[in-house]
Formats: sequence, structure tokens, C-alpha cells
Amino acid sequence: MSRPLIGRTLRRLRQERGLTQQALATRLGISASYLNLIEHDQRTVTASLLIKLAETLQVELAALSGAAERQLEAQLREVFADPLLGPEEVADTEISALVGGSPGAARAVLALYRAWRVAREDAGGIALPSGRRILLPTEEARDVFNDRSNHFPQIEEAAEALGTDLAVRPSEMNHAIAERLRRRHGLTVTVGPLPGALRRYDPVARSLVLSEQLPRESRGFHLAFQLVLLEAREPVEALLKEIAPSSPEATALIRIGFLNYAAAALLMPYGAFLEAAQELRHDVEALAARFGVSFEQASQRLASLQRSGARGVPFFFLRVDPAGNVSKRFSAAGFPFARFGGSCPRWVVYGAMATPGRVVVQVAQLPDGGTFLCFARAVIAPAARWGDPPPVRIIAMGCDIAHAEQVAYADGIDIERAMVAIGLSCRLCDRPDCRSRAFPPLEHRLALDPMTTGTSPYRFEPRRG
Repeated sequence: MSRPLIGRTLRRLRQERGLTQQALATRLGISASYLNLIEHDQRTVTASLLIKLAETLQVELAALSGAAERQLEAQLREVFADPLLGPEEVADTEISALVGGSPGAARAVLALYRAWRVAREDAGGIALPSGRRILLPTEEARDVFNDRSNHFPQIEEAAEALGTDLAVRPSEMNHAIAERLRRRHGLTVTVGPLPGALRRYDPVARSLVLSEQLPRESRGFHLAFQLVLLEAREPVEALLKEIAPSSPEATALIRIGFLNYAAAALLMPYGAFLEAAQELRHDVEALAARFGVSFEQASQRLASLQRSGARGVPFFFLRVDPAGNVSKRFSAAGFPFARFGGSCPRWVVYGAMATPGRVVVQVAQLPDGGTFLCFARAVIAPAARWGDPPPVRIIAMGCDIAHAEQVAYADGIDIERAMVAIGLSCRLCDRPDCRSRAFPPLEHRLALDPMTTGTSPYRFEPRRG
């Protein structure tokens, strides 16, 4: 596999710090001309220089990987492939040049496209006096978590302080939380029938009722949620004020997301969880058992370990149903999720349905050469009553293949031989002979021939440029 080039990432970081090429070259002890060649990807970077770059720019080595630029490129390719923008094709080289040379302009184009989609889908939508367009609340909430790599130091600190005060082992946490709710807040906690809800808190009656349908680990999570709701609101509200969501609906969604984050941080303290993840080589089922949480809860926590100076493996996280509807996603790994359409049917995420309850693994390679170790598991929740279909969710995670040795799911896999070519989605994928293709790619002309039946249901001409 070719070594990744970091030119545009380095240029962006240098410009963000207001440094000229000469100034940065002087600090690095190299010539400005050599730095210029690196920034234009005409020279690779030695390991020693890479470490010096990270120290000089005060970033983690992972920040030099170019993951942010690749994600932005993927999103722009999706934008420019929209047929409603007109027939003019935008070559990948132009997109790369825009992201590399003017990342701010690239992000502005993406923001304009998002606003245009909202306006197109809801012509009667509301604009704030400042001119800021109100986004769909769910999309706005996703952006808050995704843009911050699902890591919030202020909430982590509050959860750690609360956990230190409780001072118990993970196996005793649920009991300790229930006792604190009873003694400090006067709450009566009961488990019983709760039609139409999983948890109900009555502040007047000082009662908390949990549904009897909740499994043990979910009851523990709701207890933790209740405690942070009562004792960790200050950092949550401070973050909300800083973010300033565009609508009450978005504010409510983000607030609940922050409280969920705080509950997870309480049940799975950062330092202890990171240490256990490294010891168990990121075996999610083993981590869930150690901390008394569910597979999904342990997975999400793994994807939030991005503390400066103590980062874990950068994972992406995805929760999707069998129909392909994404209910949650965020990525510290730089995986370029398709934002406005379905994902690739060849991706392991959709194969997980065949073996519910079992973790399935795939080495997935994207068209740009990016390669990821992916793993997924279908989780089936109990039905509310007889005759109802049980809710099914697919929990998927992954990391750049460079981290594979640190992950148990890579054991025994021949990386090169096991590699599976996937795309972002059928409409954005250029692969010509895919038997799983559901739609033709938007940027190619169809080339159908009744005299020949190809392996793919859609034959198309190569894209010009």
C-alpha cells in the first residue's frame, strides 16, 4: 500500500496558525523549498520529520493523516454529483484542488448546498434574522457530534468528578447510582410496566420508573442518565449556549445527546475504559461485559476516546436499521459516510443481518484507496408485545487499516487477500463491474447494449476528465 501524502493537511494546519512556509521551515530545520515540495505532495515525510511536525504544530500524529480532507472531498463529490445542480461535471482533480488550496471555501460550498437542500425540501422553512438557515434538527444534531469527533472534554470532566465522588468499581456502579439518587435526591426508583415509555421521571412525586422490558444494562444506563440530568446540567447547558442551535427542536436533541454522553462517561470512565480497551484489544463484547453495559453502549464509548494526549484508536460508529435508515453516525476515523443517500450494499454493515448477535468483519477499500477494518453486529431488542416485529439495529464500527494490529477483530486475517472493494453509494461509485449495483452512477453516461449482458446491471462510459 502506498504511503499517504500529507501536503494539503500540512498546508491547512500551517495557514490556520498564521505561519509562512519560511517560518515553519525555520522551526523544522529544513529549507522553505523542501517544505514547499512536501506541501505539494512531491516529497514524502520521514518518520522523524513527521514527529517534529506534530510537535511544532502542536497536534496529534493522527491529525496529519488527511482524514478531515478526505471526508470533505467525499462530501463535495456527493454534492457535485447532484443532477439538480446542472450537467456540468466537476473533476476529482478540481475538488482536490479546492479542498487543498481553499478548505474554507470548500466548507462554505458544502454549507450552501446543505442550506439549499433544506430550502428545496421545505420552501416554507424559517430563516433567522441573522440570515442563518434553520437546518433539520436531526441533521444539525449529527453535525454537532460529528464535527467534534464525538468528544466533549467539559462533559468528560463533569462525569469524572461525579465518578470520583461515587468511588466504586464498574461492577458496583448501578447500585451506587441508585443509592445516590435515593439519598441525595430523595428519588424512589421502581421497575415495572410502563406502556409507551422506557423511563419516566416525576420531579414532583420524586419518582423514577423504569420499564420492566429494559435489560439490566439499559436500566443501569437510564439510572446514570437520571443522575447526570440532576447533577451535570451545568456543563451541558454551557456547551449548548456555546453552540447556539438554530431551533428549540435541535436544542432538545443535542441536550439529550449530551446527557447520554455524560451517562456513558460516568459508566465507562475515560482512563479506565481506554486502559481496558487497549488490554482487550478493542474487543467490544469483552468491554461490554467488564463495564456492565450493552454492545452498543461500549461501541459508542470506544468511538469517543479522542482526548488530547490520551487518544484511543480513532473509530467511526454507525447505527442503521435493516432498511438502511441511519439513526446515528460519527467518525473520528475519517470514514467518508454518504450523507444524502444509501451506502454500498457490499459493505459488511448489511451482511451483519444474516448472523444477528455475531460480530462480522471486513477489510473494506474505498475507490480512493482508503482501507478500513470494519466490524458490525445486528442487535435485536425484545418486541413490546406478541405480534410486534422486534426492533433491529446494526451497530458498525471501523478504523483505518493502519490500526488493525491493535484490534482483536483483525486477528487471523490476511489483509491483502481479504480486501473487499466498496463504494460510498451506488450513485457515486465508479466501479464498472459491480454485481451488487442498485443504481447507475450519476456522473456517467449509460452505455447499454442489448447484444451483451454484463456482470453489472448498468454499463456506463468512463467519465471524461
